Amino acid sequence: MDPRSEVLLRQAELFQGSVLLAGLPADDLLGRLPGAHGWCWHAGDQAGLDARFAERSHFGVNAPEREFDSAVVFLPKSKDLTDYILNALASRLAGRELYLVGEKKSGIEGAAKQLNPFGKPRKLDSARHCQLWLVTVANAPAAKPLESLAQTYELPLAEGPLKVISLPGVFSHGRLDRGSALLLEHLDKLPSGHLLDFGCGAGVLGAVVKRRYPHNQVTLLDVDAFAAASSRLTLAANGLEADVITGDGIDAAPMGLSAILSNPPFHVGVHTDYFATENLLRKAAKHLKNGGELRLVANSFLKYQPLIEEHLGVCAIKAEGQGFRIYRAKRG
Repeated sequence: MDPRSEVLLRQAELFQGSVLLAGLPADDLLGRLPGAHGWCWHAGDQAGLDARFAERSHFGVNAPEREFDSAVVFLPKSKDLTDYILNALASRLAGRELYLVGEKKSGIEGAAKQLNPFGKPRKLDSARHCQLWLVTVANAPAAKPLESLAQTYELPLAEGPLKVISLPGVFSHGRLDRGSALLLEHLDKLPSGHLLDFGCGAGVLGAVVKRRYPHNQVTLLDVDAFAAASSRLTLAANGLEADVITGDGIDAAPMGLSAILSNPPFHVGVHTDYFATENLLRKAAKHLKNGGELRLVANSFLKYQPLIEEHLGVCAIKAEGQGFRIYRAKRG
């Protein structure tokens, strides 16, 4: 069981009523707290929760409509996202309890200060390298609409500026990262057909490809509901239409693709996790049609080339710079 869940269960008597667990892990916590309901924005965790606890977890970027008597926030990876989640829940908990739980290495001690606007926070427990904090909401705020927290920036491109809209918690929030910038310079000669932006984040690659290759079908895929919402906003801001889907990795992608483009993630919260990318490289061939192409940018120190060649075929380094490489391979 996740250590954060173990800390909650040390105080299980506090969580026997109608409690909302926001950002909960896909473990047995819902089974141990029969009155609890989840709010999840990670498609992989949601799939795991749905399989074991049908209809007990809500997926999306907005808090569920259902009533709850208290709420627990599992500390998100970003300060902006933590602010949004705490505000959304505190706005509905006047006079009631809002808890924050997280690992020490994730910065829970500092994050507890984000409870200050709502009342006087206090630490309830410290165990399993985690801390549990509580605030009784004395100052219930007005809920902030998620879109009011979006950051917008423009990319100057040869075909005209592209407006990018990113939401709290999305990779490279409010700016273009160096890996994507390099890949954007090398989107020439893509095959026609159905193109996938894998791990789409704020939708930069998918939007650029749809604008540059308007007759191609474009799908954007991410595990994170906030990334999918950002991608939809970016597409709409540029008058573009494409499919945006959430799912746990490449297994959720369509078949018969002409190209997969990706600046894949290798961090989940504070933990390093290569699984999603390695799974992509192992299974890309299954999702690409014959002659279909994988074009991927990654940190130069990541040894992806042998894995691509093992599962897809000859892999060329199309470009490199600023610590990144673009790999290109075709399904034979």
